[in-house]
Amino acid sequence: MTLPDASEPDWFLWRSFLAVIEAGSLSAAARRLGASQPTVGRHVEELERDLGATLFERTGRGLHPTPTALKLVDPVRHAQEALGTARVLAAGAAEDLAGTVRITASNAVSHAVLPTRLHWIRDRYPEIQLELVSTDTADNLLLREADIAIRMFRPGQLDVVTRKLGEIELIACAHEDYLKRRGTPSSIGELDGHDLIGLDRQDDILRVAQSLGHDLNRQDFALRTDSHPQIWELTKAGLGISFNQRPLVETTPGIVPLLPDLAIPPMQVWLTTHRELAHSRRIRVVYELLAEIITAYIEVREPRLPPRQTVSTADTEV
Repeated sequence: MTLPDASEPDWFLWRSFLAVIEAGSLSAAARRLGASQPTVGRHVEELERDLGATLFERTGRGLHPTPTALKLVDPVRHAQEALGTARVLAAGAAEDLAGTVRITASNAVSHAVLPTRLHWIRDRYPEIQLELVSTDTADNLLLREADIAIRMFRPGQLDVVTRKLGEIELIACAHEDYLKRRGTPSSIGELDGHDLIGLDRQDDILRVAQSLGHDLNRQDFALRTDSHPQIWELTKAGLGISFNQRPLVETTPGIVPLLPDLAIPPMQVWLTTHRELAHSRRIRVVYELLAEIITAYIEVREPRLPPRQTVSTADTEV
C-alpha cells in the first residue's frame, strides 16, 4: 500500500490560496471563507513552505500574486469544482432526514422574514439542523456554499432546479411616530422636506426613481446605509420614510404604507437548489416547506403546510 505524501498540502490551504487570489486581499478572503485574517495568512504561508515556492509578494499595499501563483489558479479552480461535484453527488444520494441544510437568502429576507417563519420547519423536522447564510451575493450551489438559495432574481447557474415563488411589491412607508411629527405625504412631490432613508454606495433606488421620471439624488436621503436590514430598523425607529417590501410593511405594527400610486417595479423571488441535491430527501423536505412559507409571506397569509414527511415535486421548473 502506498502511503500519501506527508508533505502534500491540505485542501484547506489551497482553498485559502484561491480565496486570496479571487478576493484580492487577506481580509476579503477571510470574509468570504468565514475565517479570521490571521488564519488565512497562516494558510498561505504554510502552502508556500509545503510547495517550496513564493506565491505572493508582500508589499505595503498587501499581497500580489507571483507568476507561479497565477499558473496554479486554473488547476486549483478545476480541483475545487471537482470536489464540489463530488460533495453534491454524495449529498444528493442521502435518504436520511437527520442532518444539516444550508440556506442562503438576501440580507433583508434573512433578517426580517426567516427568523419568524423557520419554526414551521423546526417544529416538523427537529432532526434537521438549519445553517443560514445572509448575503446579497449569489452563492455557488455547486461548491456547497449553500444547499438552497432564496434569490431576488432568476438564477443563471446551470444544473439547478428552480421555482418562481412570486413577486414582492415595494412601497414607501414610515412609522406612525414619524408621520405624527412630520406629517403624511400624499404625493411624490410632498416628499421634499421629508427625511428619506436609502442606500449609500449602491444606486438601485436612484436608478428606479429616475426610470419612473423622478429626479432623486444621493443628497436627497437624510440617512444612508447599504444594509437593507438597517434601513428597516431605522424606519421602525421613526427616523424617516423608506421603500420596503409590502408584506413586511403590512405585517409590522406601527408601520404605515404611503403613496399608493407610486409604481415601483416588484422583485421576483426564486427558490433554487442544485439538480443533484434535489434527490436528497432532507433537502427536498426543506425546499418544499420553504416554498410554501415564502409564498405565504408574499401573499400575506398563513402557510398551508403539508404533514411531516410529505414531499411534493410538482410545479418545479428546471
